[in-house]
Amino acid sequence: MTTAPAKAEKSPKAPKPLTPADYLKKILTARVYDVAIETALEPARNLSQRLNNTVLLKREDTQPVFSFKLRGAYNKMAHLSPAQLKNGVICASAGNHAQGVAMSARKLGARAVIVMPTTTPQLKVNAVSALGGEVVLFGDSYTDAYNHSLQLQKKQGLTFVHPFDDPDVIAGQGTIAMEILRQLQSLGSQKLDAVFVAIGGGGLISGVANYIKAVRPEIKVIGVQTEDSDAMLQSIKAKKRVTLADVGLFADGTAVKLVGEETFRVARGLVDDYITVDTDAVCAAIKDVFVDTRSIVEPSGAMAVAAMKQYVATHKTKGETYAAILCGANMNFDRLRFVAERAEVGEEREALFAVTVPEERGSFKKFCGVIAELPGGPRNVTEFSYRINDAAKAHVFVGLTTQAKGESTKIAANFTKQGFKALDLTHDELAKEHIRHMVGGHSSLAKDERLLRFIFPERPGALLKFLTLLRPGWNISLFHYRNQGADYGRILVGIQVPQADDKAFAKFLDTLDYPCIEETLNPVYRLFLQS
Repeated sequence: MTTAPAKAEKSPKAPKPLTPADYLKKILTARVYDVAIETALEPARNLSQRLNNTVLLKREDTQPVFSFKLRGAYNKMAHLSPAQLKNGVICASAGNHAQGVAMSARKLGARAVIVMPTTTPQLKVNAVSALGGEVVLFGDSYTDAYNHSLQLQKKQGLTFVHPFDDPDVIAGQGTIAMEILRQLQSLGSQKLDAVFVAIGGGGLISGVANYIKAVRPEIKVIGVQTEDSDAMLQSIKAKKRVTLADVGLFADGTAVKLVGEETFRVARGLVDDYITVDTDAVCAAIKDVFVDTRSIVEPSGAMAVAAMKQYVATHKTKGETYAAILCGANMNFDRLRFVAERAEVGEEREALFAVTVPEERGSFKKFCGVIAELPGGPRNVTEFSYRINDAAKAHVFVGLTTQAKGESTKIAANFTKQGFKALDLTHDELAKEHIRHMVGGHSSLAKDERLLRFIFPERPGALLKFLTLLRPGWNISLFHYRNQGADYGRILVGIQVPQADDKAFAKFLDTLDYPCIEETLNPVYRLFLQS
């Protein structure tokens, strides 16, 4: 008896890629509202007026964990089997995803292990712990934490909850788009021309793009990345996933070196356009959001607004309607000083210059007069730093408020025309980050120098009053001022006063009547400024 040869076993077919219609079903049936809320879609009235377009803000910053990440994490975990939930879940995250997983686990009664880099701010570590997550600190970067989480997953039989590269996570994030389109009705118009979405690993934009292209394909979906963390854009251009050697950490919520396989596939097929934004533009957008909402979003949360402004400026649009997703508000408090510093420059509301002034009597006052008479109306001096170091000329670092983009070039030209050679530093990173803080040092020309800290009222004419009352024979050898947003200005001034003029100088201080403290004997002054 002969037997027929056994048929070769067929290898299992790879699952077909999910279509927008498939994702539409997953989004419509997603489980997110056990823990997440339907966030508001709010008109940004000030920004709309400035841009001559209707701007709508999707307020994901108001979620219980201050980020959209809760949606995807919970939807993924809600679809796990009872056995998987019993064994527990694990994720690697430095922030928003970690809080989403921890909160979801608490709701579902599951154990959650969260691996975070050792560099994670204590604020975020405490937030995850407060939600019941078991925090494991490992490594210096997300990659280190991710690799360690895979080891723990295998060792402890946990289920890994990916921050973006998972269809259930993507579907959870897609509920944002579902809400946007439904909420348009309550705002009185179905008109929506484009949605701007920040991209890290791509989970958010994949969910949004799938839903919008399935329901309203005419609406543009525009992805946004920072210039130093543009893994998705580089991957799209290369037609394959590209791993970045390094990423910027300012917008840490979107600082991803390699996008997901599924998110890359979706974005490549459905996203209409991509925009990159720089740090200054993001800082300006944080301020824009604050002006309209009185809320502070994190850098990644403001990226969509920054891109929208850039899009309007490039395409000169008017009368269109745009939605920007404010995807998170887990801002490190320590960053606020930097944000405030760079927001004005990012919006080009402040211009910075290096100006050469003749080192002669009255030149300082004359230069202030030129500032007062600049075309375009009065301007506030936001910064002024100077230290005597040359007998013939002085180099002054000065900041001025501006009313429109591109003004700095015109102002620099006006200074030069008036006899004060000027260098425009508005877009100079070295100047903005470092040199502005380093103007000064020892000077052999600062004879008979007295150092005083003044409190000037922040009003027009305060500096002019000071210069007018100052005796002509007394030379200003040092001057430092930076506007800090208070109703008064702290100013450090070095004045060369011969010992014989001590009484006259005391009278000058009394007449001026500005609060001041003399620091001539301060040891710090002697170390760093006095020859």
